[in-house]
Amino acid sequence: MSRGFLTSRPGHVWREWPAEAMTPERFTVGPGDAGERLDRVAARHLNLSRSVVQRLIREGLLQVDGIEATPAYKVRGGERVEVEVPENGLVPEEIPVPVVFEDEYLIVVNKPAGLVVHPGAGNPSGTLVNALLNHGIAGGGDPLRPGVVHRLDRDTSGLMVLVKGEPAYSRMVSSLSSRKVDRGYRAAVVGTGLPRTGTIDSPVGRDPENPTLMAAGVGKTAVTHFEVLSETDDHTLLRVRLETGRTHQIRVHLSAIGHPVYADPLYGQAVPGRRLWLHAESLGFVHPVSGERLELVSEIPADLSETARSLGFSDEPERRTSPA
Repeated sequence: MSRGFLTSRPGHVWREWPAEAMTPERFTVGPGDAGERLDRVAARHLNLSRSVVQRLIREGLLQVDGIEATPAYKVRGGERVEVEVPENGLVPEEIPVPVVFEDEYLIVVNKPAGLVVHPGAGNPSGTLVNALLNHGIAGGGDPLRPGVVHRLDRDTSGLMVLVKGEPAYSRMVSSLSSRKVDRGYRAAVVGTGLPRTGTIDSPVGRDPENPTLMAAGVGKTAVTHFEVLSETDDHTLLRVRLETGRTHQIRVHLSAIGHPVYADPLYGQAVPGRRLWLHAESLGFVHPVSGERLELVSEIPADLSETARSLGFSDEPERRTSPA
């Protein structure tokens, strides 16, 4: 049976975290750990998630007897593991993100397109979470997602709320699960002929034929409402309201009815030089602590407005001043 690999790369120092934010840790592999995967053993000894440990291993920050290893390496009793651990698992980064509202309990931002919400596979840093750590975001059981109560896709721009610990975290999660948060989007889709208003009520879950994608007709309950705002010969501009919040829900639902979001590389067709035409333009909810009703809006970004004009839409349809 393979034990994985140890690799010696003298002078290899490649970091996603600054050195001053690291804390050295070390432990010796005990007899009871022998034969287990390195990432499992290290996660247990260091009290970190396996995903964080795997990032540390990939970035050369964890060594076994002075040599780098792979996550699947099978450890031996008596081996000494040394690792540089980022304090709190995450490091703040200077990433410009417009703040729409902020108080001591939560923050609402206008997420730029191209920004991933939280660290994960392939995105160990440079995320919205890294950008907002200095704002005090906190809450939830995943150390890589502090304060995250809902998400937007990487290429979707617009409004997101994050919280700063309890009681805001639990109350916002409850509001979302009970469908008390109004989330409005603007979407340009391919094709015409949709009814003036409509509702797509179809479960959304992992595509059984391609688990990296989502699909309609499987998984959990998902409900999306839409309203036609304008049409050209080949495209339609919609206002969309989420009743539920499944991964890729709007994109999957609109694709399932034959009108994928324009320039959607996953559920429609990529367009060179264009990004997904989807923007979270409105957000309405009761403040989890003060009880104040918040109604927030975000203007359509310049790149999407330019694309809309190129598709034949003239002036942007009149905006509502509160979420749909």
